[in-house]
Amino acid sequence: MIQNKFSKMVFWNFVIFIFLHCPTYAQNENPNIIIINVDDLGYGDLGCYGHPGIRTPNIDTMASEGQRWTNFYVAANVCTPSRAALLTGRLPIRSGTDTNHGARVFFPNSSGGLPQSEITIAEMLKDKKYKTAAIGKWHLGHLPKFLPTSQGFDYYYGIPYSNDMDRTTNLSHAEANANPKIAYFNVPLMRDEEIIERPAEQHTITKRYTEEAIDFIKENKENPFFIYLAHNMPHVPLFASEKFLGTSRRGLYGDVVEELDWSVGEILKTLRENQISENTLVVFTSDNGPWTVLNENGGSSGLLKGAKATSYEGGMRVPAIFWWPNKIKSEIVMDIGSTLDLFPTIAKLIHSEMKSDRVYDGYDLTPVLLEKKKGVRESLIYYHGTTVFAVRKGDYKLYFYKNNPRGYPENLQELKNLELYNIQKDPSERFNIIKKHSDMVEAIKILVKTHKSTLKQVDDQMIKKTK
Repeated sequence: MIQNKFSKMVFWNFVIFIFLHCPTYAQNENPNIIIINVDDLGYGDLGCYGHPGIRTPNIDTMASEGQRWTNFYVAANVCTPSRAALLTGRLPIRSGTDTNHGARVFFPNSSGGLPQSEITIAEMLKDKKYKTAAIGKWHLGHLPKFLPTSQGFDYYYGIPYSNDMDRTTNLSHAEANANPKIAYFNVPLMRDEEIIERPAEQHTITKRYTEEAIDFIKENKENPFFIYLAHNMPHVPLFASEKFLGTSRRGLYGDVVEELDWSVGEILKTLRENQISENTLVVFTSDNGPWTVLNENGGSSGLLKGAKATSYEGGMRVPAIFWWPNKIKSEIVMDIGSTLDLFPTIAKLIHSEMKSDRVYDGYDLTPVLLEKKKGVRESLIYYHGTTVFAVRKGDYKLYFYKNNPRGYPENLQELKNLELYNIQKDPSERFNIIKKHSDMVEAIKILVKTHKSTLKQVDDQMIKKTK
């Protein structure tokens, strides 16, 4: 009897010790979330996606330990609307971030931003007592009422828009990237709502973003946290720190990508060292396709047609890796996914109800991530600004418009004869098979009509909040 009581006492003392001293067990049941969103990285720019000359061992390991998606998309082919969609789970046309007086992105002289009536991932997580940080490029409005600190983030450190803005010369992008000192990019580095450095020293910007993320992880390892780490690189102008400059066989662009790979490795190492890796979901992706018009200073779409600023596959299909030790099993996923799906997926993970006063465009990915089930997304709308450029249904993609595949200069034209491709069999979109599949064409037209009807749904509560 005495021995039995002693054994129970030892057992419970051990349980209490584990609870108090092991963060993996003591932490809130809700997982930490880290989204790493790099800028203008192409589908073919990583080792695990087939690049022969850029070394990305940390991202490759992340992919081999987690899920690497081969059919993952952004909701827009340029920065601002793509980021708005990721953070809200809604197509940019619903938030009005799909166009800015024809420019399609916000500039330093823009007066707008992501409407405060929108609910971001950060705001949803704040309701669950998360600590939240946005580190890096924002590009959803630089005025105080649009900054991350007004959109659910406790902390912000970064450049509020693209790193090629605030140029003091009229050099072309290619000339400016070749002569950054002459171009003089006068972009500000901010902490919360204060400018702390101008111009931002961009040679060390990837390194400093990484250090900020690591510090935030260490400071909040006992609490659930969310980090939105949005690197400015490899958007031009390209900058790498001294340690990486001149080390890649791919030249400066490769140097920059390899430093981003180092950054990913440092973050994953920090999670392991602080014993919270098994309670942290890390997502790695890009905001759109590569800026191929910049030639060797831009990335690669791999076997995909098109690039940034186009709604061909190369402009909107991006690398996507999900990593969560002992939760996500190693797998290559060929189902359709989108950054629109991150919002509902996170909502499911933290047991949060999504607001009923608005239309969402994402799907919960947890069955695929955690149970290896088939994804439920069967279609995708490819917008170009406010125009439905193309639509994917299953393996088929129907085009209503054509454009310059390099993105610049834009040459958007409505097709007199629609084009249909099977992009699983033909990812480079070479063989128009529309004559063989009239039934699929009609099915996609019905899908478009149904989608457009949702745009007519008026969110009265949101309108009142905006006025």
